Amino acid sequence: MSRQKRSWRGAMKERVQLRDGTKAVIHPYVPVSREAIEEAYAELSEETRFDRFLTAAPYFTDEMYQHLVEDIDGVDHIALVLALKPDKGPDSIIGVARIVRYPEAPTDADVAVTIRDEWHGVGAATALLEVLMRQRPEGVTRIVTVVAADNEASLAMLRRLGDTHVTPTDHETLEVVVDLPESPEQNSAPSVKADLDNT
Repeated sequence: MSRQKRSWRGAMKERVQLRDGTKAVIHPYVPVSREAIEEAYAELSEETRFDRFLTAAPYFTDEMYQHLVEDIDGVDHIALVLALKPDKGPDSIIGVARIVRYPEAPTDADVAVTIRDEWHGVGAATALLEVLMRQRPEGVTRIVTVVAADNEASLAMLRRLGDTHVTPTDHETLEVVVDLPESPEQNSAPSVKADLDNT
């Protein structure tokens, strides 16, 4: 089944307020220069890089750029940005969340959230993930992903999305499968306002 690339022109924007009172906006990813992406990646701590990519690679590679930027189509690969309000470009970005459908298993998708280190602990990831689940690809009913075994924050976020099954692997990682509600409206993730006070 072919799927047309979704246009983000005039697409949704959702205003949120983080736990520390910061006003921000969530909107679909808008392309920025590769240089800006590489600078943002370089600013991430080694721990944050490992938690997100399961590697602490010091450089942003061509393969990463292809997957994280070029492959976004707004249909099977959806990426959302959380940015300070007013949004003044790359320097305003707090974090990015994405969901990617598996071609070989179209009802399953991977999910990932990256938050700049200085914005950890204020509910940024929770805000992004809630909106992402409502915007997820049509027909996706399960999240299937891998996280570091000691990444309790990611595990906690995933468990909020639905019934969760965790299986240890042989590489100090965990395979996590989350059964999502039948539709985004039935999503069991708490509302942004309620949850930002708890994460």
